[in-house]
Amino acid sequence: MKYFLDSAKLDEIKFAYEHYCIDGVTTNPKHIKLSGKPFMQCVRDIAAWLRETGLEGTDFPVSFEINPHLDQWEEIVAAAKEVASYSKNYAIKIPCCEQGVIAAKKLEEQGVRTNVTLVFSPSQAIQAAKLGAKFVSPFVGWKENNGEDALEYISKIVEIYRNYDYKTEIIVAAVRSGKQIVDYACAGADIVTCGLQVYKDSFEHPFTSYGLGVFRDAWDSTVKE
Repeated sequence: MKYFLDSAKLDEIKFAYEHYCIDGVTTNPKHIKLSGKPFMQCVRDIAAWLRETGLEGTDFPVSFEINPHLDQWEEIVAAAKEVASYSKNYAIKIPCCEQGVIAAKKLEEQGVRTNVTLVFSPSQAIQAAKLGAKFVSPFVGWKENNGEDALEYISKIVEIYRNYDYKTEIIVAAVRSGKQIVDYACAGADIVTCGLQVYKDSFEHPFTSYGLGVFRDAWDSTVKE
């Protein structure tokens, strides 16, 4: 399973790449806001970092969501192509609605990688795969908050994609715990994306801290040479 970082903060991206072995990045308008930078500044800064680190042109995708107020496929395509021009690594997040899927199909045909996002049902995920999107982002956190079984619908998406050998990669989005990471890894999803703190929490366990304490006490009380 691949780990993507859900953030637009360049310091977090650098840290997670250097220390947590992340395989890519996803952003959205909320993350852009939290970065404190204008949207296009984030686009330029991350593109510059990709070039500086030698990641430009490699399999290290960065998803950007364009202006969500755009509601006609022609203007979605135009905005997406502008952002994608800054880096070969950029995939453009397109909402899973009628105008969005039309735009995503046009973009994929023109060589612009897309990430069909705000997916909340298997039927939406099928359409993303049929149009040839590079990624599909089914959300789980919001569904679970609403009392729905998110694991069941992710499992169905994985099963459908395997049945028909769809090439679209499944990014499980809005992941909020280590348990969810494990659940969706077991379900066969390709990628999870979550915040830096979620990954940090998933690396730790109270018994690890307890065990370190036991071993440190033993080390300190061992007869010295």
